[in-house]
Amino acid sequence: MVEQNAALLDTVFHALGDATRRDMLRELTLGERSVSQLAQPFEMSLAAASKHIKALEAAGLIEREVRGRTHICRLSAAPLAGAHDWLSFYERFWTARLDALERLLREDDAHKRPTPKPPMSGDKS
Repeated sequence: MVEQNAALLDTVFHALGDATRRDMLRELTLGERSVSQLAQPFEMSLAAASKHIKALEAAGLIEREVRGRTHICRLSAAPLAGAHDWLSFYERFWTARLDALERLLREDDAHKRPTPKPPMSGDKS
C-alpha cells in the first residue's frame, strides 16, 4: 500500500512539475475542456497537448471522455489530496522549526537589551 501511494505521489508530482500541465489543470477548474481548447493558449500541436494530457491522466488528475471525435477533459482533483497531505507534513515541520528559531531570537534580543541605569545622584534629570 505504501509503495503504491509513493508511486502515485511520484506520478502526481511529475505531472505537477510542468508549468503547461499546471496551467491546463487551472483551466479545468473552470469546467470541462476539449484537448484543442487546452492546447490553444500554448500554441502547441494537438499531439504535444495530448502528451501533457496523458501525463495528467496517468496521475489521475484528469478524466478524458470521447464524444464523437472530440476528447473532453475534466479535472479529477482527488489525487491532489495525497500531495497536499505530503506537503502539509513539511509545512508543519518548517513552521515548528521557524517558531523555535523566532523564540530563540527573541530570547537572545531580550538578553542583549541594556538594562536601564539608575540616575546618578548628581544628575539634574
